[in-house]
Amino acid sequence: MVLLALVMLVAILAGIIAYYRKRVEKLSLSLNEAEKRGRSLSSTYGRITEQFAPFLHSYPYDPSNFRFIGSPIDGIQFNEDGIVFVEVKSSNSRLSEKERKIRDLVERGRVKWMEFRIG
Repeated sequence: MVLLALVMLVAILAGIIAYYRKRVEKLSLSLNEAEKRGRSLSSTYGRITEQFAPFLHSYPYDPSNFRFIGSPIDGIQFNEDGIVFVEVKSSNSRLSEKERKIRDLVERGRVKWMEFRIG
């Protein structure tokens, strides 16, 4: 009789564990999907911000002389006394490895002019 009660208790516990394991797996999948959506929204916000940044009051140059490129840098600002490569970042976002390499090349003066003629 005690053995039967013990077997039944183990079976009930196994059922409870199996049930909660499935629930945790579903919740984990839901959390992963929510994180992906959050990253996607953050990326979309960043792309929108990049295009409107030159029109913000705090932008230090004339926005009519800004040309949006998008990738690998956001744009180029043309001024009478120079050209500025612009990368817009929001919050705590950081430069990607590719963006850092481009920044370093520009800072070392490794920028050239090329005229390409067709025909």
